[in-house]
Amino acid sequence: MNDKTQGSTSVGYWRLVLRQLKQEPLAMISAGVLLLLVIAAVFAPWLAPADPFKASMLKRLLPIGSPGYLLGTDELGRDMLTRLMYGGRISLIMGIVPVLSAFCIGTTLGLVAGYVGGRVNMIIMRILDIFYAFPSVLLAVAISGALGPGLSNSLIALTLVFVPQIVRIAESVTTQVRQLDYIEAARMSGASNFSIIRVHILANVLGPVFVYATGLLSVSMILASGLSFLGLGVKPPEPEWGLMLNTLRSAIYNKPMIAALPGAFIFITSIAFNLLADGVRSAMDIKK
Repeated sequence: MNDKTQGSTSVGYWRLVLRQLKQEPLAMISAGVLLLLVIAAVFAPWLAPADPFKASMLKRLLPIGSPGYLLGTDELGRDMLTRLMYGGRISLIMGIVPVLSAFCIGTTLGLVAGYVGGRVNMIIMRILDIFYAFPSVLLAVAISGALGPGLSNSLIALTLVFVPQIVRIAESVTTQVRQLDYIEAARMSGASNFSIIRVHILANVLGPVFVYATGLLSVSMILASGLSFLGLGVKPPEPEWGLMLNTLRSAIYNKPMIAALPGAFIFITSIAFNLLADGVRSAMDIKK
């Protein structure tokens, strides 16, 4: 199969996936919710009704629906709607970027380990097995604690948490595919290792890895919020949903609705990511 035929087949497959995805109502609703959150976050400077950092102790903890403050104010009198919109920027970045980075790094390492095999496979997989000795939450907290608080350090910590999981999926699929007859035929025809990986193996590996990675988006979102809640993520006064949950803890008894708003946004976003991932997984089922 030449590159042109392979590319045409790949395009047709992804068109079929998109068509199947459109028939998943929960996935499409989730995609719409995520799209609205992304639009609100990206265009927050133009859509937000107030300055996210402007405080007023005279207006602290105003209830939801107060005049001029649709979602009330926080413990320092800052507009909650504005803070939630700006907070979506950092929260979505911390949810998506680590998974995307781990997808690229993990897929590359998995391809190398699975295709080369032997001692290279053993070295890569045994090193990554060290990370499996720790639960994801504990590992993220440990790495963030060692690196220190901050957005960049949190992104590094979360990426390191997800890389081993993606490597294992990519390595397993690559090991299976490289033993197929058409791979051996391509090798006997004189094709280079890079060409075999790029044309024949990568197309088979990307699907399963992509499906698995989409399921990690909600996990990344929750872990990132947890790090910020513990003070290991974004530093105050930056708006971020996990950090907002932390700073609003003192208001949980007298203003529970205000205190619960960041958690509600984390929950909604995580559920939307999960439902979208389920829809993508179903749409990419080749048996359908």
